[in-house]
Amino acid sequence: MLLSHGGEPSPTGGPVARWSVEQVLALAPDDASRKAGTRLGTAGPWSGTGRDGAGAVWGLCKGSGSTPYRTVVDTTGPACSCSCPSRKFPCKHALGLLLLLASDDTAFRPGEPADWAVAWIEGRRGRAAEQAGAATGGGASRGPADAAARKRAERRAERVTGGAEELEQRLADLLRGGLAATDRSGYALWDETAARMVDAQAPGLAARVRELGAITGSGPGWPVRLLEECGLLHLLDTAWLGRERLPDPLAATVRTRVGLPMSAEGVPVRDRWLVLAQYDTPDGRIVTRRIWLYGRESGRTALLLSFGAAGRSPAQSLPVGATIDAELTPYPGGGQLRAELGKQFGTTAPAGPPPGIAAAAAPAVYGTALREDPWLDACPVTLRDVIPVPSEDGWQVADAHADSALPIAPAALSRPGLWKLVALSGGGPVTVFGEIGHRGFDPFAAWDPGERGEVGGRTTGGPVVQLV
Repeated sequence: MLLSHGGEPSPTGGPVARWSVEQVLALAPDDASRKAGTRLGTAGPWSGTGRDGAGAVWGLCKGSGSTPYRTVVDTTGPACSCSCPSRKFPCKHALGLLLLLASDDTAFRPGEPADWAVAWIEGRRGRAAEQAGAATGGGASRGPADAAARKRAERRAERVTGGAEELEQRLADLLRGGLAATDRSGYALWDETAARMVDAQAPGLAARVRELGAITGSGPGWPVRLLEECGLLHLLDTAWLGRERLPDPLAATVRTRVGLPMSAEGVPVRDRWLVLAQYDTPDGRIVTRRIWLYGRESGRTALLLSFGAAGRSPAQSLPVGATIDAELTPYPGGGQLRAELGKQFGTTAPAGPPPGIAAAAAPAVYGTALREDPWLDACPVTLRDVIPVPSEDGWQVADAHADSALPIAPAALSRPGLWKLVALSGGGPVTVFGEIGHRGFDPFAAWDPGERGEVGGRTTGGPVVQLV
């Protein structure tokens, strides 16, 4: 279920869900695209709009030139193609076309695709059929592992080991000289150490070293925080150096944490996956997109990761609040939260939230997750019947039925999503999805308590509101 300019194969045999305005706006790569797409979400600039029964919509959008832009969207993907020169995916024309569909589907004439849209639509569906045939046909055996690739992996592991040993020596020197002395060294000490870890092909270690540099002199109590993070980095070093003695899931977690690439290799899980949240975070020269899913039947929570180069949004995008019938293949490692989206069988209409837990139970969930991944900053959790209330240090979510509360993480205090949550609650209980960690609870999505949905035969909150 990818949103990309050229399009990726997706099935067309499943039911085609109608998109809501909020789901469309959630696909926008930035605020500027969201505003521009909204202006094009009316019938005025469009002509030749149409749709077929398999989820494709198309139209001609009047622009500044004499030739209108040709825009086609496969809503089952979703994926789009447009003749405009924009490098944003989706472009404002694709967003406008989807917004027009969401608000007035009568503006689209049912029938066969326009001539200029046929090639793109048929190409997508042809690739989907080929992939389905390959999946059912089994495919050829890959034979023995490639010896050259195995040697490259062994050489990289040796470099990482050398980097971990050097980092251990540097940490020992740091503690021997006293943490307070690092305040006089400035950031150059950490930057040089991080560069050494990059040379050792251990980007995960390099990132954690850079985080140490940000702690020094960051406010009252920084030596304590620095000591804690140095302890975690030492634990990661020693875990890598003794990885042969670790259980397989923990060893896989260590390999991921030091920055070695991993591939999805677990048993695929087919489920009706509710799209809980989607948000982007800058990570150096790339943008990381995180999409959280919840399996209705399995009860599993999964994380999809995709990446985009600087200035470009990641390709993968799913409508928050929708439910997709699909297979997910988990990555190895503790908890197996990260997964890869596989074959899709259709999209269903939005439903209510997943079952939640009380606020008092959330810290125990995080504690359990830490046993599988000691370097985990936070883990996903859905809280039921909580009310956002101000506190001395900021805000917290309080249990509506018990004397317990969780502080809202500092990262969320400056986001407008906090005020969305307060307005949605109106002083009453809501269901909220987010991450619980040592800094508190970071809310990502909440469900409107004023409307009703159904989960497992019981009524719950209605449409989802994004908070990130």
